[in-house]
Amino acid sequence: MIIILFRVFIIIAIVILLYTAHQYYHNPRRKLWNAKKNNKFFFLDEKDNSKKNLQFVYRGCLFEGEKYLGTTEESFNVVNIHIFVHDPSELLGITKDELTFLEEEIHNHYPHAKVNWKHPIDQLTGS
Repeated sequence: MIIILFRVFIIIAIVILLYTAHQYYHNPRRKLWNAKKNNKFFFLDEKDNSKKNLQFVYRGCLFEGEKYLGTTEESFNVVNIHIFVHDPSELLGITKDELTFLEEEIHNHYPHAKVNWKHPIDQLTGS
């Protein structure tokens, strides 16, 4: 009886380990930090949740955007996005053309949104 119980506990432990590994591997925050470490582009957003900020990484710089809901001609949509960085030193080497690319990527997800860049990015974009 004890041997059967021990085998059941081992199977439960293996299932828990596999589930934890699966959750870790598919965690979007981990993918975001890997993209930051590898200087790649990654866009993290819950499109259905207008209260949750969007985050994206470009060339090792982590950007965060606050979404604001408003009305368009047909419906309620995200109409304003205010983008800022937590560490301005990460902006080193990013050009105005690259910021235009990022703005286009945001417009692919939110076509009705007006993008507002916060300090110090706004000094380069002129907005």
